[in-house]
Amino acid sequence: MALPSADEVGWLVPHGPRAPGRARALLRGQLAEWGVDSGPAEAAELLLSELVTNAVRHARAPRGRDIGVRLARYDGVLRVEVADAGPAVKLTPQIVADWDERGRGLVIVAALAKRWGYCPRRHGIGKAVWAEIGWMPEAPTC
Repeated sequence: MALPSADEVGWLVPHGPRAPGRARALLRGQLAEWGVDSGPAEAAELLLSELVTNAVRHARAPRGRDIGVRLARYDGVLRVEVADAGPAVKLTPQIVADWDERGRGLVIVAALAKRWGYCPRRHGIGKAVWAEIGWMPEAPTC
């Protein structure tokens, strides 16, 4: 059964160093089409960027596998989801030293998201990592 007032879109992004930028561009276009305010849009963009970057760096996906990106809005929630062909491993935010240049992605996700998590992909190998933020459409002006 479909959720009331649900919308979703999805894209495949080639696995590689340009994947985060491509995913952000697709997200910005869709959020503009939906009329999402700048605050939630910027948070969603940062969340998506972190999740796609993690998929590129850590998924160890076989050559030729794309990264799946899904964006959904429903019941005041905006959800970004990234699926890759890498193994479904336990994902936890790391504690890193101040001088470490990497390792903060999931800490950022946990701080920005209302909820986040991961699960095995529905249709094959790999996993999907998702994050949700609160979002409400702008009230119409008189």
